Amino acid sequence: MQIKYIADVINAQILAFDKGLEHEVVTAFGSDLMSDVLAYVEEDTLLITGLINQQVIRTAEMLDLKAILFVRGKMPCDEVIKLAEEKQILLMTTRESLFTVSGILFQHGLRGIKI
Repeated sequence: MQIKYIADVINAQILAFDKGLEHEVVTAFGSDLMSDVLAYVEEDTLLITGLINQQVIRTAEMLDLKAILFVRGKMPCDEVIKLAEEKQILLMTTRESLFTVSGILFQHGLRGIKI
């Protein structure tokens, strides 16, 4: 599923690296535990989280993730946005909860990772 489509469906605001809107993801994973992200996630996954610190960007970089969706209207600081731009990771935010966003994306055909 193209990230641009995801952003439209959930009415997300793009925060960093809008050139990444054309990327495709095949699965999604929602977590605030970066240790779980590192243990289970593979590339081509959309990371959905409420964490807005640099650790999220570093984790995404290690896994070669192309996009991170922040939930509950969370807004990272300028330093985190700058790091995402440098690493070419698209950041977006939505006012919806992690649960609601996951349900919306599931209804539109995006599936979770296989554990």
